[in-house]
This record gives sequence, structure tokens and C-alpha cells, in this order.
Amino acid sequence: MAYDERLARFRQAHLNPFNKGPEQQERPDGGVPPAPAPHPDPSPGDPEGALDLGLAEDHFSRPVGLFLASDVQQLRQAIEECKRLILALPEHSERQKDAVVRLIHLRLKLQELKDPGEDEPNIRVVLEHRFYKEKSKSVKQTCDKCSTIIWGLIQTWYTCTGCYYRCHSKCLPLVSKVCVRAKVSHQAEYQLSICPESGLDSQDYRCAECRAPVSLRGVPSEARQCDYTGLYYCSSCHWNDLAVVPARAIHNWDFEPRKVSRCSMRYLALMVSRPVLKLREINPLLFNYVEELVEIRKLRQDILLMKPYFITCKEAMEARLLLQLQDRQHFVENDEMYSLQDLMDIEAGRLSCSLTEIHTLFAKHIKLDCERCQAKGFVCELCKEGDVLFPFDSHTSVCTDCSAVFHRDCYYDNSTTCPKCARLSLRKQSLFQDTEAEP
Repeated sequence: MAYDERLARFRQAHLNPFNKGPEQQERPDGGVPPAPAPHPDPSPGDPEGALDLGLAEDHFSRPVGLFLASDVQQLRQAIEECKRLILALPEHSERQKDAVVRLIHLRLKLQELKDPGEDEPNIRVVLEHRFYKEKSKSVKQTCDKCSTIIWGLIQTWYTCTGCYYRCHSKCLPLVSKVCVRAKVSHQAEYQLSICPESGLDSQDYRCAECRAPVSLRGVPSEARQCDYTGLYYCSSCHWNDLAVVPARAIHNWDFEPRKVSRCSMRYLALMVSRPVLKLREINPLLFNYVEELVEIRKLRQDILLMKPYFITCKEAMEARLLLQLQDRQHFVENDEMYSLQDLMDIEAGRLSCSLTEIHTLFAKHIKLDCERCQAKGFVCELCKEGDVLFPFDSHTSVCTDCSAVFHRDCYYDNSTTCPKCARLSLRKQSLFQDTEAEP
């Protein structure tokens, strides 16, 4: 009964003073309820008495005149008392549950005092990282430096806006990895050899990034190979993240995700949309085995032929038709460069469908909707038929010298030269003769 009375006093002390219980309200006759009888102080050796020390004291308010170190010290003492109390009390009892709850609150308060984040700056620059302090408190992340969980509710943490490197505020001075975006800006190219392994002995049995000792037996740390670089890393630098390796996609058309290091994963994530792959030079035979690549190349060539129509068309500029490809800007610049994301979308079948729809929209504007674009069409000068031809039509051929458009059958069946080229040549000769005839 003594414990129940002390627990009732503890709960009563933390109640709102304006919420009076029935025993605290005034009596009908105007009298005042009698004060509770005093209870003897518990003995220091009584386990139940330790409950007051660990639970009744308000450790969440800072004592006046004490410094931060004294607060932390008192919290640690209270935590130790709660631990001993939990071990001394019967298992699964209400008293032990109350002690565990109090222990959790004390530990959270201790962590908050050890990691103050109110005065932290919003921007920190470390090794070309631009760290911004995160405002979210409910997201649970993992620190890339110490590999522990970031508890956003009680801990301050930062994220690099360039490579999305995340770490605790206390881990910022320990960051030793240069921002991957700096490497992407200075040297935007892929490793195009498939897993170029050189052996763990060439690394002196150390992690390729942090130089920590590693071995294949896992002592002192497991050596994990990155399928992109072929190097070995420790478990802190290699979390078995999965990513598509560009070399395997280009040479083998293999898009199965492989295990890569943290640094390689961030680099591949930043490079995935950059058009740095010239397939005709890297692997020209790929077009013989992948039919989708041939189809995509033809659509891109047609879009490049449509581009001059849109640049000189007022309606097309107002409708901003070329912004349909704003996510793949290189498609309106050339037909040779590809990004890794392009190849992944081609393999999945997404790019062919979306690019066909855009191609149809562009052709509809030029051939049906816009009279100005229709007026820039061509008439076959070989057969003199009346249908209007455009260079992106599937049944046409374009002269490489003067860009005149003809029916494909007419162009290849005609053994003479291009009529427009012959006409331009005669015009140049006449102009040359006129200049010579002048005195």
C-alpha cells in the first residue's frame, strides 16, 4: 500500500492544478478538506524508495544556477538509478513498466542535451558539400558517416544539396569524402569496363575509400566489392546498395541492378540523366541486336528535321511544342548521344511509346494544323505529282547537297543528278559569266 500511495502522490503532483479532483473540491458546508497525513520517508536501501529518486524528480527542467554539464551528470545518475530499479522490481509488473517509461524519457532528454540544434547554422560548407539543415522531424534517415539512425525528432541533421549526403550535426567535422557533384562537374564520364577488378592485395587489404583494414573473411571488417569500380570497400562505405551498371548495359544490354558502394551509387544517381554515351563509337554493333534502338534513332532523326519548322513558326513557339522534350533536351540537339536513363527506358519500353506520341503531335502540327508549316513543304521535281512532301515522311528521300525532298522510288530510280542541284549549278555559272563580262 505504501507504493500505491506514493504513486498517487506522484501523479497528483503532475496534474493540472486547475483540474481539481473530487477530494480537492470544497465541501457543501463550506469547509476545507483535511490535509493528507504525512508519510515517512522511504529508506535508502528500499527498491521502492528508489522509484521516487528516478521518477518523482523533474529532470526535464534545468535547475537554476547549474550549467549544462551538471544537467547531463544528473540525468546520467537518474538513468543509472532507473536501470537498477528495473532489475530489482518484479518482471512485467506495473512498477517496472512505469520505471521503463521514465527511463525512456530520461534518455531522450539526455540525447537532446548532448545534441543541441537550436543554434546550428542553416548552411555548412565542408569539402565542397553544401549542407543544409533539415527541418523535418518525422523522417528517419541513416547517417552516411557513422551508419547509425538519425532521429529527426531529437537530433539535428544536414543534407548536401549536391549529392544528398546525410549526416548528424555532430558528424559534420568528421566528413572526409569530397562531394560527388564536384566530380560530375569536372569529369562527367562513366567507367566503361565491366567490373575492372584488380584484387584486394593491390589495395593493401584496405578500403578503397576510408582505408580501413578489410578482408574476405570479415575480420576486422568484411570486404565488399563494388560492381561499378571493381574495388573493395568496408561495410561503412558499402551498404550493398543496388544500381544499374552502365558498362553492363552498353556491352551486354544487361540492366540487372548490381551491388555498388555508397560513393558509386551517388555518382550514378547524378549521372543517370546526363547524355554522355555515344553508342555508335562505344558499341556500334548494339544497333544490330536491339531493334528498339533503331526505332528510337529514326524518331530522333525525324524530330531534328522538324525542329527548323518550329523555330520559324510563330504558333509553334507560342504553343512551346519543343518543351514536350524538356526532360530530354539532347533529343532536339543531336541523334547520337544517350543517357543511361534513356537506355533503361528503351529496355523497359517506355521511351518508344512516349517518343512516338510526341512525334505524332509534331507531325500533326506541321502537316495539318499550321498553314505556314504546310507552305514549307516540297513537291517531287522528278515525278511532278501534286502531293506535298516533308523530309520526315517515311516514303521520302532528301538530297544531301541541297536538302530537296523527293519520293524515295523516284530518287533512286532517277539516274540523273538532282534537278535542284543542277539548277543551282547553272545559276552559279551564269553569275560567274556576268561578273567576267563586266568591264
